[in-house]
Amino acid sequence: MIRLLIIAHAPLASALKSVAAHIDKEAADWVGACDVEDHQSQDDVILEGARWLDEKGPGETLILADAFGATPCNAARRLGERPDTRVIAGINLPALWRAVGHMSEPLDRVAELAVSGGQQGLMHVSVSRPQYQAVKPNSNDPHQHHHQQ
Repeated sequence: MIRLLIIAHAPLASALKSVAAHIDKEAADWVGACDVEDHQSQDDVILEGARWLDEKGPGETLILADAFGATPCNAARRLGERPDTRVIAGINLPALWRAVGHMSEPLDRVAELAVSGGQQGLMHVSVSRPQYQAVKPNSNDPHQHHHQQ
């Protein structure tokens, strides 16, 4: 089974690990989280991630980082130089859900599915009023002066 290492600005990595555990109760065994604090250097993050990877031993790993170009992603890129490792930046919940749901598939396929899940999960949501319902004026609406007479 593939492992996931989430590297993100604190407390996002731990929160996403909790979401993974919500989906799969055994995720604590194969999901790691590196919460990057504002005082940590890239080297500090690399050491923390490397410790987790070394504890788990050899195996395929998908590293999920939050924002491309930021410290977590730059550290993830360096950790991604290890064999059998892929890195994805821009993690969101749909990407995580897709990855967790396919952890038994080949690493490249899981990475591909996570990216497509993340892209498909981001959308503009239209909010429409139920039909045939009157509009209730906002009590703070400056165009409704009936309460000022």
